[in-house]
Amino acid sequence: MNKSELIVAIADKAEMTKKQAEKALKAFEEVVTDTLVSGGKVQLVGFGTFDVAERAAREGRNPQTGEPMAISASKAPRFKVGKALRDAVNGRK
Repeated sequence: MNKSELIVAIADKAEMTKKQAEKALKAFEEVVTDTLVSGGKVQLVGFGTFDVAERAAREGRNPQTGEPMAISASKAPRFKVGKALRDAVNGRK
């Protein structure tokens, strides 16, 4: 499912126009992004949690030459699946 298909599905499920569904989805994306950028997390009980994982600086190897190289610290957004969503995907209720 791509973004436009998701908008249509949201509009049908919530009985709203596609324009309203698109606006709601865009607002959701912006709120989650802004929250993660500011160091917070978004927890939707039963669905999952959006948060940021810190990756420490480390030394790696260049795969072509085998020479050591420095890999700088970084942050990566992640999503942890909630129990209700995991159970639904696995066919459990």
